Amino acid sequence: MRTSSSTRDLARRRRPALAATALTACAALIAGCSDGGGDGSASAGDDGKITLRIGTFGSFGYDNENGAKLYAEYEKLNPNIKIVESNVADGQKYWDTLKLRLSRNSGLADIQAVEVGYIAEATGPAMGNKWVDLSKTGGADTSAFLDWKVKQATTADGKLIGLGTDIGPMAICYNKDLFAKAKLPTDRNQVAELWAGDWAKFVATGKTYQRNAPAGTAFHDSASGLFNAVLASQPQQYANDKGELDWENSPGVKTAWNLAVDAAGSKITAKLRQFDEKGTWNAGFKNSKFATVACPSWMTGIIKDQAGPANKGKWDIAAPPVAGNWGGSFLAVPKAGKHAEEAAKLAAWLTAPEQHAKVFGVNGNIPSTKETLASPTVQNAKIDYFGDTPVGKIYSSAAAGITPAPVSRHDGQVKTFITDNGILDIEQRGTSPEQAWNNVKKLIDDKIAQ
Repeated sequence: MRTSSSTRDLARRRRPALAATALTACAALIAGCSDGGGDGSASAGDDGKITLRIGTFGSFGYDNENGAKLYAEYEKLNPNIKIVESNVADGQKYWDTLKLRLSRNSGLADIQAVEVGYIAEATGPAMGNKWVDLSKTGGADTSAFLDWKVKQATTADGKLIGLGTDIGPMAICYNKDLFAKAKLPTDRNQVAELWAGDWAKFVATGKTYQRNAPAGTAFHDSASGLFNAVLASQPQQYANDKGELDWENSPGVKTAWNLAVDAAGSKITAKLRQFDEKGTWNAGFKNSKFATVACPSWMTGIIKDQAGPANKGKWDIAAPPVAGNWGGSFLAVPKAGKHAEEAAKLAAWLTAPEQHAKVFGVNGNIPSTKETLASPTVQNAKIDYFGDTPVGKIYSSAAAGITPAPVSRHDGQVKTFITDNGILDIEQRGTSPEQAWNNVKKLIDDKIAQ
């Protein structure tokens, strides 16, 4: 999911259905906020049914309208249960609201989604005891998940507070028409060779593109997006090996920052803010204003939606310079819920391999369960919008190369400061890299208690 200069930025996306081996869209599992109308807690209605409320952001693919209709299926299997999902589009507000409600033990949904950028805070000492231990209740098969996904949601004393939904293996999506006009190869394997093994080669390719660029176009959409993509592939990101925030000394942050600054200074980006509220970035897809975008699996659906039918077949997908994971979420059950036992069972059912496969079949979310990830449904998937591109093989191969970095409880907030108050200022306002770095440092020092 997720997660953009911050995981807060992406509004919900609607996804059409697809055949079992034909992926028609990948959901954007990154931004949003539970509006939590009322107190958000489960209740028993006059008909005796238990209402379970789920707070989500983005498109998790469970809903009955545009998703895999899992809520309707579960209600049919469990006639005493009614499911209500609350979903809106600002992830930072979602997380801030969720933290406040956890501190008060009130106003919580029975199941709350947690994005990977905030999972370390959710499992930390201040919040870790607020959640049901899902390894001991609900019947979840924890061995079904990728080992690192389980580890991310496990507290220091061994409690599993979240069950994995999706992951965000990364590739590079590129506009074949623009590449051809810039005299670059268009075959996805040849394109991948341009930058294989090194993000610096990706920036160098951008400079080559720009020398022959079609008028009014840039190689890449956003320096901030490039920063996020590079950092997602680094073994150390915002935290040190102990999970402590150490962004200033992180080799990964420095590598990503320097490459993003180089890209901005070399004018190979369209100077856009990903997921901006005005829709300028979205319009860039439709109007072919940039030739590449860092492309976690969920980004393919955004390209389809925003580039539109007129650009069908013009976009392709190549392997990234280095494998990385950008996004992904969990379902957690607050202890303060009135029906925590029923909620835990629902969370376990929604994240079981069988349901992961159903969600993938409709929304294209890359699953975090090993069985589903290795299944022919995923391995052989294609996206009609991208023609014969072996989407499933590209993303499952990228997923196999993921080695998650340690995560601190401040990662999501630090990411926002670096991208929105650092790199974006360099790119759009001409702020010097030195001043931008100092501005970020002051913000982090002032806003984050360490």
